Order: sequence, then C-alpha cells, then structure tokens
Amino acid sequence: MVDRERLLERFLEFVKVDTTANADAECYPSSEGQRELGAIVARHLEAIGLAEVKHNEFALVSATIPSNLPAACPVVALNSHLDTSPETTGAGVKPQVIKSYAGGDIPLTGDTSKTITVSGCPELKDLVGKTLITTDGTTLLGGDDKAGVAIIVELAAFLMEHPEIKHGDIRVLFTCDEEIGRGVDKVNMNELAADVCYTLDGPGANAIDVETFSADEATVTFTGINIHPAIAKDRMVNAIRAAGSFLDRLPRETLAPESTDGRDGFLHPYRILEGQVDKVVLKVLLRDFDTSSLESHAALLRTTAAEIRELHPGCEIEVAVREQYRNLGEGLAKEPRAVEFAKTAFKRLNRDVSTNIIRGGTDGSRLTELGLPTPNLSSGQHNIHSPLEFACLDEMVQAVEVLIELVQVWAEAK
Repeated sequence: MVDRERLLERFLEFVKVDTTANADAECYPSSEGQRELGAIVARHLEAIGLAEVKHNEFALVSATIPSNLPAACPVVALNSHLDTSPETTGAGVKPQVIKSYAGGDIPLTGDTSKTITVSGCPELKDLVGKTLITTDGTTLLGGDDKAGVAIIVELAAFLMEHPEIKHGDIRVLFTCDEEIGRGVDKVNMNELAADVCYTLDGPGANAIDVETFSADEATVTFTGINIHPAIAKDRMVNAIRAAGSFLDRLPRETLAPESTDGRDGFLHPYRILEGQVDKVVLKVLLRDFDTSSLESHAALLRTTAAEIRELHPGCEIEVAVREQYRNLGEGLAKEPRAVEFAKTAFKRLNRDVSTNIIRGGTDGSRLTELGLPTPNLSSGQHNIHSPLEFACLDEMVQAVEVLIELVQVWAEAK
C-alpha cells in the first residue's frame, strides 16, 4: 500500500524550495534553486537505496531502480521536472493542507482577494472528501511538476520495499528548465539508455496524454530611430508605434489563444523584452498540432512585418524563429506499446482512462522527438502556473499505483 503520509511529506518539502525558471539566464539550470532541490531529491534516492544516483554538473538527477528479474526486459524511464513556471513567483511557498475537503469554494489565507472557486475549477466537485494542497494565494504551489517528482520518488521507495513486485531496470530522471523549453537540452540519451519513458506531468487523474502541440518561438525585433521629440519631425522612427501596428494586425478571432481550443493552433505574443523608441523586441509563441502549420504561422508573421515596414518607413523589422518541440504523437506511433501498456495498467486497477491531447508541451515532446517514446501521465495537478494552483494527494497516490502496475506490464513484455 502506498504510504500517503510519506508522499505528502516529501511533496511539502519539495514545494518549499524556490525553483522558478529564468528565461533570461543563459546558464543551465537557469536558477540555483533547481540545483538545491536536485541535491535534496538525490539524497532521498540514495537513502532509498537506488543504484547509480547522480546529481551532475547541470543539476540533472538520475538513478536506477535495479531489475529483480532473471532475464532482460525493456528499460522504462520515468521523468519529471524540478523547475516551476516564471509566470507566478515560486519564492516563499506556504502550502495549505486541506484534509477531507468538504466542498465549496476555497479562500486563500495569504491573499484574501483570491479564492479557488468551484465555478472556475469544476473538478473540485469530484474531489470532495479528498486531501488537497493549495497555495496561500501569494505564490504558485509548484505541483507542476513537484507532484510528479514526489510520485516517482515514492514509487522508488515502494518498489525497494516490495521486492515481490517484479520489474526490469527503471531509470528515473529529473530535469531542469522544462518550463522555458530547455528541459532535455543536457540529457545524455546514451546514458539514459531506456526503451520507453513516461513523464508524470499531467493534470488530475486517470489520463494519458498522447499528443502535444508542436512549438516554435519567434523573436520580432523592431529597430527605429530615436531623437528628441522637439526636433523629431520627419526624423524620428518610433519602433513602439510599429510594434503596436504589428500586434494589431495579428489575427484575434482565429489564431489567438483567447479564441481557440481543441486542435486549433495559435500565435501568442507573450512578452516584451525591450520597449523603447529605437528598439522593441517581442516574443511570440507559435503553436499547432500539425507541425507543418508552424511554417505558415511564421510566414504570417513575416508577411505582417513586411506590411508594417510600408506603414512605418525607416523601421527595420526582423523575424527570427527558433524550434522548441514537436508533437509527441508523431513519435509515439513508432512504439504503440507505450500507450497500450499504460492503458493496461489502468485496466488492471479497474479504472477508466482517457487519452488526451495537451495544448502545450512536456519534456516528453523532446524525448520522443529524440527517439524515446514518452507519453504523459496524470499527477494530480490543478490550476497550474497560478496562485490558485492546488494538488490532490489522493490523485498522486493513484498515480503511484498506476506506475506500480505499469512497470509490471513492461516486465512481462518480450
């Protein structure tokens, strides 16, 4: 039986470490808190008795749960990320534990203006009687993805305590900077040496994510000419005005995240790195489930840039596009057992399971692209990247139970 209290204790320990990723940093990891949490996790793995525990120069943590089978079988890897989103601060997290949730809205004690409402989070209706961990409203919680980290560590402890559960070699891998698209940049795939992988980075319970967006990021740079406004006539070229015109021309009804859902892609201007008369730098996310559509999204940015040059003579506009990750569904087709065996694990537990698409990405997107099929599994997260974030301990326990069955399914594979 999964040790609920131990799982909760570790999770609370992990979320109190500030591991906010920093997109402006050029180092890996982008914040020292990730290295700090990695050291803590590595100590837990060593205490559990795992083999080959490593906390390397990039703060990646890896280890092996050794096989207890007489013959070889496929090697399964399990992955979660140590960092948290920079969209909301992760400094000074004060987790609030609600046991036997009674239902209704949840006011947050640190910021009385914030409440987790049933209308805004309807899944709360299905969590009555469960144990919930919330923020105090002043920070995010970090359930994305420290819930996944705690789940994998608890699985490792359970398997080491229960040698009667048969399994092959299991690699555990904790990455950094997933939230800023760099999670797999420093992973040595040869050292990982796995046949299949699962990320524990999904919301709720009883779901397998089988597709993600394909993703690129555009940097749009507007270069103008600054001069004192008193003498600016026919001389100033205002990059801020050009950027405003550019943004105004991007589609709002068909290619904006505010107006799309399901399998719709989008263009999302999400950050202004610089904003002066002589220079504006915008970051724009390009997303679509159809990878080939990313080029048409990029072409739209370039066409719009050309139109704005005509409207704002003298303003130079550069559109540079960087690849981020690709739809993991494309790679999963090469190893159908990755999803089918996960479904089998849920079936053995008599649980209904859904196969979903993610309007986002995971480290599994890049791992799959690199040749390691990696579906994403639920880990009890809710309202991620927000001060309204919370996690459900019961769903985290369920995730450990699924992994216990899953490694046994793979142990039976030929």
